[in-house]
Amino acid sequence: MAAPRKYPEELRERAIRKAVDLRGDRATRTGGLRRVCEQLGINPETSRNWVSQVEIDEGHRPGVTTDEARRIAELEREVKELWRANEILKTASAFFAAVELDRKLK
Repeated sequence: MAAPRKYPEELRERAIRKAVDLRGDRATRTGGLRRVCEQLGINPETSRNWVSQVEIDEGHRPGVTTDEARRIAELEREVKELWRANEILKTASAFFAAVELDRKLK
């Protein structure tokens, strides 16, 4: 289950758009992101992370895309569930083997 989001999606998209526009303009690049964050009431580090992730998703920067991260998390949950099921099956197998052995000894 995902954690609740502190900022609305619309605000996030607006901040990303403004920050990307400012990064494209060399004159406003320095300090531009900080000003956008102050205007919108967003933590600058949060905004920086959002912009970095967008750049990764668009292929402008190396890293794990949002879709890949989602798929990895899904696969990790599935593996965890399979390991748990395997442990249950091993325990059940040992139990029934012991019962069968006990029955043969009697």
